[in-house]
Amino acid sequence: MKSQPDKTFQPVPMPALKPSPTDNHDMETLPLSIQRLGLESLPMFLEFFDGDAFSDNPKWSFCYCQCFYEDHNVVKWTDRTSEQNRALACSRTARGEMQGYLAIENNTPVGWCGAAPRRLLHALDDEPTPNAETVGMIVCFLVSPSHRGKGVARALLDAACTGLREQGMTIAEANPRPNARTPAENHFGPLSLYLSSGFTIDREDVDGSVYVRRAL
Repeated sequence: MKSQPDKTFQPVPMPALKPSPTDNHDMETLPLSIQRLGLESLPMFLEFFDGDAFSDNPKWSFCYCQCFYEDHNVVKWTDRTSEQNRALACSRTARGEMQGYLAIENNTPVGWCGAAPRRLLHALDDEPTPNAETVGMIVCFLVSPSHRGKGVARALLDAACTGLREQGMTIAEANPRPNARTPAENHFGPLSLYLSSGFTIDREDVDGSVYVRRAL
């Protein structure tokens, strides 16, 4: 990954995303709303990541969805602490440099999708792709164990694609693992979810993962 210490960022104004209920046939528990990450929803984000997000995978609980925002030629990720990443999530959200979507049920966060224009995700700086300025990346999903298999991830994916399109992105891309066997291994999103949502396989990676894309 190439080091780019002098990067500057001009935030893209993000249109308001109206909370929207999921389809009844997808959810056993209603109502579910989707909220875009921002200063108003930041407390919900912190509540989720401080609590239920990694309740069955505590070794990853230090992340606070910061991994893809870092240039890993500059930052040694394994040295990062939970406190550092939590503080960075707050400061990046305040500056409009971190994006994602929260699933909320009865005023309680039950899911998260990290999705942003590719140019914000500096972990990908050394992996150039054509028309990168109009590619939006969907990089992770987290759903509370009690809410898995109830359509939460699909509602988050729909909201992420809508939010990326509203920012001028023309392509949504993700990097799922076809052979994932656990929720942790599926944190990029299940391949079946993407394929059933209009994504198609664009290319394969050397690690056995695939890149999927959908026009927005």
